[in-house]
Amino acid sequence: MPEKLFAQVAALQFHISGNDPSANLATVRRLLADGRLPKDTLVVLPELWSSGFTGENLRAAAAVTPDILEKLVETAADFDVTFAGSMPETEPEVGELSLKPYNTLFVVTATGVVGKYRKQHLFTFWQEDKVISAGERFGIITTSQGDLGPLVCYDLRFADIARSHAAAGARLLIVSAQWPDSRVEHWRILLRARAIENQVFVAACNGCGQAGQETLAGHSMIIAPDGRILGEAGRDEELLFSPVDAGEFDALRRRFCSVGERPWSRPAVDKVCSLEEVAGKIRKIRRQGSRIAFTNGCFDLLHSGHVSYLEHARRTADYLIVGVNSDRSVRALKGDGRPVNSEQDRQRVLAALGCVDFVVLFDEDTPQRLITTLMPDVLVKGADWPEDKIVGAVEVKAAGGRVERVCFEHQCSTTAIIKKIQG
Repeated sequence: MPEKLFAQVAALQFHISGNDPSANLATVRRLLADGRLPKDTLVVLPELWSSGFTGENLRAAAAVTPDILEKLVETAADFDVTFAGSMPETEPEVGELSLKPYNTLFVVTATGVVGKYRKQHLFTFWQEDKVISAGERFGIITTSQGDLGPLVCYDLRFADIARSHAAAGARLLIVSAQWPDSRVEHWRILLRARAIENQVFVAACNGCGQAGQETLAGHSMIIAPDGRILGEAGRDEELLFSPVDAGEFDALRRRFCSVGERPWSRPAVDKVCSLEEVAGKIRKIRRQGSRIAFTNGCFDLLHSGHVSYLEHARRTADYLIVGVNSDRSVRALKGDGRPVNSEQDRQRVLAALGCVDFVVLFDEDTPQRLITTLMPDVLVKGADWPEDKIVGAVEVKAAGGRVERVCFEHQCSTTAIIKKIQG
């Protein structure tokens, strides 16, 4: 049985009133009333359509998002459509509200919220990272009319997210954005590129008019899997819509399906480097403005606690370097019975983790030389270490970096595992 796909998609492009969710919802209802869309249309809304990008006020805007979502559910029922668009969102974390809201794309039907996606890549050029928290995971959103691949504005520039959505089964990418007029050609090219390289439909809704110091580009677009533009809005308020043909999608992919081809092309062992090698690599990486995180450990008998810790470490920056104690160094720390696994084996296993970018061995009792040579932007250590006891913390902070202390989610211990094995 063929997979379902919305018969029609629409982009509801309008000028967002800052800090006025009621007015923005009224605009949505007015444009829908004028447009008379057919039943079961997917309507894509702009990024932060309920509030606009209001900087420090986003937290206050997020507080009313639950109420706006309820009204959007009612609107979906009134017009018999499905909505997809982003709004600010907070949620309880460890007994209190997160310090910064998320930029969350919600998919809403007459029955409620059926899925959501938090913007992954924050646009630091507009200082979004100062007032918004980045999402930590992404995936497709399943609806009764098929699987959707969500993106929010700057995410469009990162082809790996769109490819992951397509590989997971999304036949339609949805983009909610506030894209500036100064880069409108980038918007048009990238949208078509995401459609062509993934052989999927793309429905993208942009804001229009003035937004702070920027003029938004408009030019919402609906694109076919072969890159043809099925519809494109102008620069002003507009309800753009177009039918989409699932048969066209299937016919194109029967010829060839590039999304299905996923060769393994990078041997993980290439991540294992000497100090000189990794220093040379990160010099080039830093030229593009990437941030480097560093952590270290013995990592003998790698377990879930190690993996969770390393994933948290990687989230603090763009690249993660892991320093590994040599066999001699481990024996000096833990006694003659350790390590269980050799330094070569420990490095090789660490290199196979997706969150690890480089692995480097050190023979000293501490990683001081590694840290002062590499001078990471973020020095990561377990939360059980007080900052004044963390090797390299003084030097990293003096150079403008920071120290991140990570709590362990899994209470695992290599020593306890060894004792269990020994009986």
